[in-house]
Amino acid sequence: MNASQQPGHPQDPKDRPARLTVGVVGAGRVGPALAASLQLAGHRPVAASGVSEASVRRAAVLLPDVPLVSPAEVFERADLVLLTVPDDALPGLVEGLAETGAVRQGQLVVHTSGRYGTKVLDPVLRAGGLPLALHPAMTFTGTPVDVQRLAGCSFGVTAPEELRLAAEALVIEMGGEPEWIEEAARPLYHAALALGANHLVTLVAEAMDLLRQAGVEAPDRMLGPLLGAALDNALRSGDGALTGPVARGDAGTVAAHVAQLREHAPGTVAGYLAMARATADRALAHGLLKPELAEDLLGVLSHEGQGSTEGGTR
Repeated sequence: MNASQQPGHPQDPKDRPARLTVGVVGAGRVGPALAASLQLAGHRPVAASGVSEASVRRAAVLLPDVPLVSPAEVFERADLVLLTVPDDALPGLVEGLAETGAVRQGQLVVHTSGRYGTKVLDPVLRAGGLPLALHPAMTFTGTPVDVQRLAGCSFGVTAPEELRLAAEALVIEMGGEPEWIEEAARPLYHAALALGANHLVTLVAEAMDLLRQAGVEAPDRMLGPLLGAALDNALRSGDGALTGPVARGDAGTVAAHVAQLREHAPGTVAGYLAMARATADRALAHGLLKPELAEDLLGVLSHEGQGSTEGGTR
């Protein structure tokens, strides 16, 4: 018995049974990273499709020696096909591949869209394929760091009941944590992630722009500890983590903020007002904002929303 066969010693991935050949249709930021993670689990990437220069570069870095071929050829070569294309392109791609007979009986076909469950893969199912929806709740850079970030990453999993265990097993092999999402809940699930992650980037970028205008030389260094603490507090305490002038009901300060934003960054005013109103509603419902202060604050927000800057003297 060699070392890799001894009890308790991890088996070399390439020696594990029932390994799958893996193909990627759409070598954007997500597909190569997932295929590379599956390779670490012992599966074998054999083909990818991508036409842009960026796709070619990503594939070369994350999937070296894996040939770039047409989507139809990816289906010919792979037991497991990852469809990692934009949401709006997915239905047409699936229908086209099924109509041309690309899908094989028993072939695993996985899409990574957060918006869709497995209904969008009905053409695959009718062609004899096995449909899975595995959406990593992670932002991707298109670099090897993405593979590391998948460790502990939650995946939104939707699959036919008979394939649920297989779907969850693939997620675990990629280092992720499966989270079951019902078909009908996929759009709401995806909206929640977009609200939290995508809008966070916008908020941070706007905050850095404003700090630069205020003369701060290193806005990233200033915001890093603050935003890190705010995120940690929010994840731990939810609405109980709310702080700042809106949660305190400091209407004068909020009015002054809006006046400054109108002068220096008018494009940020609508977003500030919308988030301030949402924050006030949550702070009031959670008992952090006193009703008597909420009335003045909401009055300022409504007044400012009509385009006036006179509220700064309130």
